[in-house]
Amino acid sequence: MNFCSIVFLIFLSLHNGLAIYTAEGKASYYADRLHGHRTASGERYDKEKFTAAHATLPFNTVVRVTNLKNGKAVVVTVNDRMARSRHNIIDVSRAAALQIDLIREGSTRVRLDEVKKEALEQQERLTDVSEAEAIPKK
Repeated sequence: MNFCSIVFLIFLSLHNGLAIYTAEGKASYYADRLHGHRTASGERYDKEKFTAAHATLPFNTVVRVTNLKNGKAVVVTVNDRMARSRHNIIDVSRAAALQIDLIREGSTRVRLDEVKKEALEQQERLTDVSEAEAIPKK
């Protein structure tokens, strides 16, 4: 191997580590009867929280799920596993399904975009600042 090949391999290995997950496919949502059952991560499923099941993403990965029919999006945290499926790429909680109008149809085409935790924390800080500014001074 020459020097250029080694540099190229190092560049590829570093670049791949920074890749952000994106995918398109069908999504469905958890049945209400699963409320309170343990997920694969050990947490109990809460239909009021914004969580999801995915076949391969690590637990605690934050993903934006966008309904491709209406453009509505919700941010969920992966806390459960689902079987690899040729039909669905993600199962979201009932609360998340309500946010993107998935309840009536039961399943729909979505786009998944991983959200880096740094971007999420920055957004939360901006929300805190704007809420503080919105409080009227006496």
